Amino acid sequence: MSGSKLEGPSAPTIRRDPYEVLSVSRDSSDQEIKTAYRKLALKYHPDKNANNPEASERFKEVAYSYSILSDPEKRRQYDMAGFEALEAEGMDMEIDLSNLGTVNTMFAALFSKLGVPIKTTISANVLDEALNGTVTVRPLPIGTSVSGKVEKQNAHFFGVTVSDEQAEAGIVVRVTSAAQSKFKLLYFEHDVNGGYGLALQEDSEKAGKVTSAGMYFLHFQVYRMDSTVNALAMAKDPEAAFFKRLEGLQPCEVSQLNAGTHIFAVYGDNFFKPASYTIEAVCAKTYEDTTHKLQDIEAQILRKRNELRQFETEYRKALSRFQEVTNRYSQEKQSVDELLKERDTIHSSFTVTRTVATISGSGSGHFSNGSSSKLSGEDLKADIPGEDGSSDSKDKYSKRKWFNLNLKGSEKK
Repeated sequence: MSGSKLEGPSAPTIRRDPYEVLSVSRDSSDQEIKTAYRKLALKYHPDKNANNPEASERFKEVAYSYSILSDPEKRRQYDMAGFEALEAEGMDMEIDLSNLGTVNTMFAALFSKLGVPIKTTISANVLDEALNGTVTVRPLPIGTSVSGKVEKQNAHFFGVTVSDEQAEAGIVVRVTSAAQSKFKLLYFEHDVNGGYGLALQEDSEKAGKVTSAGMYFLHFQVYRMDSTVNALAMAKDPEAAFFKRLEGLQPCEVSQLNAGTHIFAVYGDNFFKPASYTIEAVCAKTYEDTTHKLQDIEAQILRKRNELRQFETEYRKALSRFQEVTNRYSQEKQSVDELLKERDTIHSSFTVTRTVATISGSGSGHFSNGSSSKLSGEDLKADIPGEDGSSDSKDKYSKRKWFNLNLKGSEKK
């Protein structure tokens, strides 16, 4: 829950100092910056300046400047190093569905269906009517709920009257939709001119089988989760989906309500159809245990966010080192395989390949060691026992050579 940006922060061609654009000083509070932005955004909104291109550019400039100064981290980065310190691709985008046209609205609905987080702004007509005080405000007593169906880009306004005792105990206003409709829960402050100026807005989020949004005025800081923060970075790096997840926590600018009547509204944020909802206001006095649990879990989540920021640095270093050693492993393995292969090749070069010697009728034989020998018939005979080289002599020689047995009667003819 926070004073979310109301208009699209498209970067202008020529970027001026955001403080100069919003006519605020560098030490201005968040509330002063938001008030200045609200007035300028309403003044230059495209719905009110359809035939004025210059107003459209001023509107972009105002929205872009507010997208920087409304974010504590971006404001800090800009104050330290100017525009160069900001990542343009990380800037949030909001679109005005009432000014898109049917075709573009269909594309926006498609991307939303695919899970792409798309932030939508509130119609200038609704903001203008609220500021002029021409809206119908229905009562919403503490401890009751009201169900309804609001048309797209329209709003139902409710007045919640808070006593001193209830204000001290704390107030919670929640909206749910069993039909999983998209909507915004809005909180308006009383304007000096008698109307209502938008102070806070909470976009519905899916929670189990319903969509819901809530505002918690419990005298301690309660955070909302903005799923569009770092959405582009998370899409590029799957691991960032974990480490950047808690960066979407945005603090609420209002942590308590004074006694009196406060104005809330449910804004239909569906692309093509009405939004079904149930709104209720409760006093935290009967939810003391639940309130303490919420305060404790908020503190735990904030501690965890800080821990993850430190752990991400350690993890990235370890991951980089892991990639280095795995690359080294692959290189070393390839090097060893190549050395062993080359070694085998060298070993094989020492091998003398022999072929079976062929003895032709002329009594010659050839060997593969690069030399050749010519053996005469007499030389062949000299190597074979027997007087005349007959077959009987050859048989007797074979028996002696292979069996080495002196068979009885082997010398007899």
